[in-house]
Amino acid sequence: MRGQVDRQSKMFSYRVVPEERVPKNHPLRRIKADVEKILFEMSPEFEALYSSTGRPSIPPETIMKAMLLIALYTIRSDRQFCEQLDYNILFRWFLDMSMDESSFDHTCFSELRRRVKDDSIALSFFAKVVEMAKKRGLLSDDHFTVDGTLIEAWASHKSFRPKDNSGDKPDDKGDVNYRGQKRTNDTHQSTTDPEAKLM
Repeated sequence: MRGQVDRQSKMFSYRVVPEERVPKNHPLRRIKADVEKILFEMSPEFEALYSSTGRPSIPPETIMKAMLLIALYTIRSDRQFCEQLDYNILFRWFLDMSMDESSFDHTCFSELRRRVKDDSIALSFFAKVVEMAKKRGLLSDDHFTVDGTLIEAWASHKSFRPKDNSGDKPDDKGDVNYRGQKRTNDTHQSTTDPEAKLM
């Protein structure tokens, strides 16, 4: 009896269809439709990227759509995106992948970047996407976030001195007592990195 149940359970396969799992009002639906129009317009440019030899590769259009998802969802690396692609139904739907289709390797991104020696195709694609988003009213200038850990500066608070050379002189260690002084980018500048700004 148990063997019969095992055989029956192996025959039964529950098929997940990504299209059915993504809500009809999900904002990515509109974006996907517009992005596919953009990719269709750019198809002659993408056609030149296909190799006539070797094994079939991931279509460049799919990689471009994946790069858009990375930007929209602020995924920190190609490798992390490919890991998420293994289980993220929304990503698979956006890329027109079935649930049992193998995820692609993160090296596909670097391979596409190698083939697109000048970034004109990628820049053109993203420029068209941004233009489409503007027309749709999907962009907002309410706020802008920057990850400050990625901005390198050769400056510390102690390196900021008055632009007019007024104020206290540094002591033997090079330190200045700034108690009671207000420092701003208008009045002060770093002596070690003039482009650095106070936050």
